[in-house]
Amino acid sequence: MNILQSKILQKQDPELYKYIQNEKKRQMEGLELIPSENYVSEAVLSVMGSILTNKYSEGFPHKRYYGGNTNIDDIEQLAIDRAKKLFKVEHVNVQPYSGSPANFAVYLALLEPGDPISGMNLLDGGHLTHGWKVSATAKFFKSYPYHLKPDGRVDFDELWKIAKEYKPKLIWCGATAYPREIEFEKFAEIADSIGAYLSADIAHVAGLIVGGVHKSPVDYVHVVTTTTHKTLRGPRGGMIMVTKKGIKKDQDLPQKIDKAIFPGSQGGPHNHITGGIAVALNEAAKPEFKKYAAQIVKNSKAMASEFKKAGVKMISDGTDNHLILLDLSQYGGLGAQLEFALDIAHMTANKNTIPADPASPYYPSGLRLGTPALTSRGMKEKEMKQIAKWITEIINYIKDYKLPQEKENRQKFIADFKAKMKNDKFLIGMGEKVKKMTRNFPVPGIRK
Repeated sequence: MNILQSKILQKQDPELYKYIQNEKKRQMEGLELIPSENYVSEAVLSVMGSILTNKYSEGFPHKRYYGGNTNIDDIEQLAIDRAKKLFKVEHVNVQPYSGSPANFAVYLALLEPGDPISGMNLLDGGHLTHGWKVSATAKFFKSYPYHLKPDGRVDFDELWKIAKEYKPKLIWCGATAYPREIEFEKFAEIADSIGAYLSADIAHVAGLIVGGVHKSPVDYVHVVTTTTHKTLRGPRGGMIMVTKKGIKKDQDLPQKIDKAIFPGSQGGPHNHITGGIAVALNEAAKPEFKKYAAQIVKNSKAMASEFKKAGVKMISDGTDNHLILLDLSQYGGLGAQLEFALDIAHMTANKNTIPADPASPYYPSGLRLGTPALTSRGMKEKEMKQIAKWITEIINYIKDYKLPQEKENRQKFIADFKAKMKNDKFLIGMGEKVKKMTRNFPVPGIRK
């Protein structure tokens, strides 16, 4: 938000202005450790707050249902062309409102209701839209999820059995809490053996892929979906991409994808987001982005090595990417408590289930951490090691606050825990250390 915009908003809506300033302060003084969050550049912010939001543009470039879209056509085509070049794909749709609508559109394009599907189990690190039981994807399709092995890696033997027995028409690879590189070639071997479509959800690793520090799925899959935020550092939108392999399997696949977005599941695109995506893709094509992506992984590995040194367990005992999943099961369901304690200490992370979690999804045994946002602020291995030490100290400080076995007692236990920790001197003191660190690392896109 530039100075002029701030003054206008402050005068017109002081209440909302106050809340935005509070959030600005939180972002500047805290450490953003959620792996699905990042900071956009000032250029991306400027497009997202631009006059592009005024225009309705149902349809696609040069095929609109509204007049006055000449300039919008140019902007959307620019985003499409940049994505095609960056990811080396044949067709791109940049209109999905986010990752979940993009995934739903893939189902709509490829399947009929009741068709069998397979994706990573949510509690093992998969996404809701990969067929989790409470998602519409499991209500409209027959879901046969695969899991992780005890070592925290994909159980391909199980997926082979699912493929042979249930013959899913669509298999998902990709995850939302998986610390290891996705082995696209192994998924492709299984999908090809039964003639299934293979879709890669790269929402978390898209930036790592274009940065050259994670293998690309393009040679192995038929469809690729992604969000445009997270490691790609763009606005909160989505994309669907069709590969050469996808077109070879079905020459009408690009048209099917487009129709699944509009008119199949969405109306007018958000043009201000499309413009922001175009800017982010241009930024990701620059040489410095490769350095950024490489530093994300270096930072993640540095943090993981510090946890390992301190004896803090991690799913798969480390990481290949931007993400670390702490295994706190030895302390009971500690994820929710640790998330709140970190919040008091100006560190934002998210509680998360671990494979075969003995606790509840609401009070899980894991904590999910990531390095994209910290890396965007210019932090490196030295800071990551210090942050891991702080988190370890907090784990040891609260580890005796174990979740009650009786489910009916948990809500009160968490409420009491929060009340006690809210003014805890140790956590507040830790927060001051964090604030001191953040002063040396400005947040991209935010002016003081």
